[in-house]
Amino acid sequence: MAKHGSTAPEKIRESTRFYPYFKDCIGAIDGTHIPAMVTRRDKSSYRNRRGIISQNVLVACNFDLEFIYVLSGWEGSAHDSKVLSDALSRRNGLKIPKGKYFLVDCGFANRQQFLAPFGVSVTIFKILPVMIVTPKM
Repeated sequence: MAKHGSTAPEKIRESTRFYPYFKDCIGAIDGTHIPAMVTRRDKSSYRNRRGIISQNVLVACNFDLEFIYVLSGWEGSAHDSKVLSDALSRRNGLKIPKGKYFLVDCGFANRQQFLAPFGVSVTIFKILPVMIVTPKM
């Protein structure tokens, strides 16, 4: 996985529209559900809000759309904010440099180092590509 850098991507650095607001942003975090096969006994905890048996996977990516952190294995019924709290509490978990932050969607609460949209229900990975240049090959 890629490491998060200390400087803002060129697209943000050179934009008077984005730089003042996103200069300290590392990237985006979101949860996704991956279908899972579990024992009959565990099915109720892995059933997500849509009724599908799944694992809730937390993913963080930078502005080059590279994964910088992935945490898998949580039950589909687990809320995104609970999975994020687990990622932050692990010894080798998600680390965020002081003064930096991640964009998150409305499945997460606004808190220090995490910026969620206000009054908008949108998946962050749908708007992130609008802010960046096509990833380098």
